[in-house]
Amino acid sequence: MLEIKNLEKTYHAIHYQKALDGVSLTVAPGEIVGLFGENGAGKTTFLKCILQLLQYTGSVTLDGVPVTHANIERLSFATCEHSFFPNLTAQSHRDFYQMHFPRWREKRFQALLEFFELPGNKALRHFSTGQKNQFEVILALSQGADYILMDEPFAGNDVFNREDFYKVLLGILEPNETILLSTHLLEEVEHFVSRAVLLRQGKVIGDACTLDLEEQGRSLLDYVKETYRYEPDRVSRALERLTEEEEP
Repeated sequence: MLEIKNLEKTYHAIHYQKALDGVSLTVAPGEIVGLFGENGAGKTTFLKCILQLLQYTGSVTLDGVPVTHANIERLSFATCEHSFFPNLTAQSHRDFYQMHFPRWREKRFQALLEFFELPGNKALRHFSTGQKNQFEVILALSQGADYILMDEPFAGNDVFNREDFYKVLLGILEPNETILLSTHLLEEVEHFVSRAVLLRQGKVIGDACTLDLEEQGRSLLDYVKETYRYEPDRVSRALERLTEEEEP
C-alpha cells in the first residue's frame, strides 16, 4: 500500500508558491491510477515528492514504512524529462540496470524493446523524442518495481503507438504491480485507468473509480468537466468578444 498523507511542497524561489497543499492519497496494490489536472496543478511535483526527489512536509510510506534508500527500489519512474544516460545504448542500459536491480525483468525488457522497434546498439542521444520516452517507459516497467510512476510518458508518440501500448501494458502487468500515471490524454486512457484523481492548484479536488462512472453513464471527460466546473459557453463568449473588438 502506498500512502501519502498531508503532503505539502512550496517553491521558495517562485514567490513562495505552494505547489502541493495538504495532498493525501492511498493507492492499493494492483490499481492503475490516472492523475489529471491543468498545467501547474502539481502533478509532476507530486510524483517527484513520492520518489524523494524533492523535499516536502508530510509523509510517504510503503506498507507503513517511510520511503527511503532502503525501499526506494520498489518505486520506478518514467519521465519525459529523461533520466537515462544519453551516450549509452539501450543494451548498455540493460547491463547497468540488471547489475543494480535484483528484480530486473529481462524478458519484459527485450519484448518491449522489440515491440517499440527500438535499436539495441544505438546511443540514446540519437533517438527521437518519442523513442526516448518509449525507452523511459521500458526501463520503468523492467526494474521489478511494485509501484510504477509515469509522468506524461507518451509525449511525442503517435496515437497508434499509444493505443497499442495500453493494450500491451494491460496484458503484461502482474496483479501486484501498480501504475500512477500523470497525463493529459483523458479520453485515450479512460478504459486503461481504474481510478481518476484530479488535482487543482496543489489540492485533490476529485477521486473516482472509472467503473462507477461507467455504471452511472458518465465518461471520464464528463466527470472532469463537472468537477472543474467547466463552462460550455466559454468558447462562444470568447468569440463574441473577439468579434466585437474587430468591428469598426
